[in-house]
Amino acid sequence: MSQDSAQAHRPWRQINRRPCRQIKVGNVLIGGDAPIAVQSMTNALTSDAKATIEQIRQIEEAGADLVRVSCPDEESTAALHEIVKAAKVPVVADIHFHYKRGIEAAQAGAACLRINPGNIGSNERVREVVQAAKDHGCAMRIGVNAGSLEQELLEKYGEPCPDAMVESAMRHAKILEDHDFFNFKISVKASDVFLAVAAYEALAKACDYPLHIGITEAGGLRAGTVKSSIGLGSVLWSGIGDTIRVSLSADPVEEIRAGFEMLKTLGLRRRGVTVISCPSCARQNFNVIKTVEVLEERLAHITTPMTVSVIGCVVNGPGEAMMTDIGFTGGGKGTHQVYIAGQPDHRLHNEDIVAHLVDLVEKKAAAIEAEAAE
Repeated sequence: MSQDSAQAHRPWRQINRRPCRQIKVGNVLIGGDAPIAVQSMTNALTSDAKATIEQIRQIEEAGADLVRVSCPDEESTAALHEIVKAAKVPVVADIHFHYKRGIEAAQAGAACLRINPGNIGSNERVREVVQAAKDHGCAMRIGVNAGSLEQELLEKYGEPCPDAMVESAMRHAKILEDHDFFNFKISVKASDVFLAVAAYEALAKACDYPLHIGITEAGGLRAGTVKSSIGLGSVLWSGIGDTIRVSLSADPVEEIRAGFEMLKTLGLRRRGVTVISCPSCARQNFNVIKTVEVLEERLAHITTPMTVSVIGCVVNGPGEAMMTDIGFTGGGKGTHQVYIAGQPDHRLHNEDIVAHLVDLVEKKAAAIEAEAAE
């Protein structure tokens, strides 16, 4: 039995997502019953359209649903026309303080503006940005960050806290609502896991807008992934979250990979091959660690959802193979057992394990795609 079919009979594995209104960012639906969207952000200079487009291409190939670019100056929004035209996924323009950048980004074709309405000045300026968004079919994200809360809220609460973050978010939401604009999502990010989780839990109860979730400034690839997994895992497990970014001091592609792995682990998205492997021990009948390392790299191009188990010996191998699409269990004297759809299929004798498994996965992916196309 495959993991998908097994999961269908296990209601205790299902996460009930928080009901919320649905918005549209370009051609991507956010909220409601839409899949949780995965996004990252470029770090090339946006004014360098060629470098930014190349980075977006890599992010898209990793599976991103959305991509965000920073627009701190006029040179950046000027380059946005070319960038948006080249991108295959909707582009979110990150606007910092100047309201004109928001207007320019909307005119350039950005699918969404990431702003704090309270940071861009007078009511008239907010009105102009909102009108530009309406005129060009542009969504918005209210991005509250614990590190940049309004001074009056810090004085009121004494420090960044969940109540202060939610109050800031709802205050900004009210500004947009007063301008008859409702096509927006909200985030309340913090680098402190406890603060971020508590803020998202409170915000989820305070409104019905879709929520973008993330642990901001989480750190480097390893530490940041662990930190984000704990925080975002808690939030997602509660059914909260409609779009996600894993913020890492690393290649943006790694953010997409980490985001999908989190969603795959919780059964919220399926994309590509999930490799289930043992940590290896003295019982292993082949080099498990190296095999898995190379195998994951060789299977990175597969987008068809599939599970593959790679276990070094017969202690847990057959059991894991029963729950995966393709299973591989190490055996003595270089003879290993291969399972297909949970059943023993054939043995492999002293051959290239990775090449054999890649071939099996590629053939199965092709068969699934062909069946879906019929």
